[in-house]
Amino acid sequence: MSTAGGANEAGREAEVLACLAAVTDPELDEPVTDLGFVENVTVGADGAVSIDFRLPTFWCAANFAYMMAEDMRDAVSALPWVTRAVPKLLDHMCAEQVNRGVAQGLEFGAAFGEAGDDDSLAKLRTTFRRKAFQGRQEALLRALLAQGLEKAALVAMTVCELERATVSGTEGANLRRRYLDMRARVGGPADPDALAFVTVEGAPLSVAGFDEHLRALASVRIAMEFNGALCRGLLAARDRASASTKPEGEASPGP
Repeated sequence: MSTAGGANEAGREAEVLACLAAVTDPELDEPVTDLGFVENVTVGADGAVSIDFRLPTFWCAANFAYMMAEDMRDAVSALPWVTRAVPKLLDHMCAEQVNRGVAQGLEFGAAFGEAGDDDSLAKLRTTFRRKAFQGRQEALLRALLAQGLEKAALVAMTVCELERATVSGTEGANLRRRYLDMRARVGGPADPDALAFVTVEGAPLSVAGFDEHLRALASVRIAMEFNGALCRGLLAARDRASASTKPEGEASPGP
C-alpha cells in the first residue's frame, strides 16, 4: 500500500482498510480484503482516497464488480475526513464502464446503457443478502449448539437474549455481530423481543424442523465455500501469471 506520506496518512490508510474489510464479495459473503481483491490504497493529503482492486479473472461478472465498487466507495466515504473515494477496477473487460460509472455516481443501467438493468441488479443484491443471511445463521447456530445450547432454547431465543449470550470461541462475537447485521439488512431492524433465529422469509423455527432447516442452510454455505475456493484459485493463478511476466527484480503488488 502507498500513502501521501507521514504517520497521519498511515493511520488514515488503516482506517480505510478497516472500512474495506466490511465490504464483501456479494456472491461469497467474504471480505474483499480477505479474498485479496484490494491491490493498493492511496490516501491523499486532501482526504482523497484511491482504491485499486482486481478480481480473479478478466471476465468476472460486471454486475458483481459494480456492486463491490459501489460498496467500497460508500464504505470509505463514510469516514469523516474523506473528501472523495475512488475505486478503480484493474484488468477487467468492463473496467472503463465500472470506473466511470461509480466515479460519477451513476446507476448500473446508466453506466452500461442497454446492457445494464438497475432492477435486476437490485434483485441480485437481495438474493445475495438472503444467502449471506442463511450462511451466517448456520455458522452461528452451529457455534451455539457446539457450546451446549439446546434446540428448544435456540428456536425460542430473542434478539435481546442473543445479544447478551456468550458465544464461545475466537470467532464467536464476530459470528453474532455478522449475523445480526445481516438479519437487519434482510428483515429490517428487529425488535429486541423478536425471535433471533427465523427463516429467510421471517417464519419462526421449530424444534421438529430444526435439523432439516440446518441441512438447508448447509447446502447454501457449501455452494458459497466452493465458489470462494474457485475464486481464490483463479486469483492465485492470475497472480502467478502476472508475476512471471514482470521484468526481473520488479516486485509484484502486495495487499
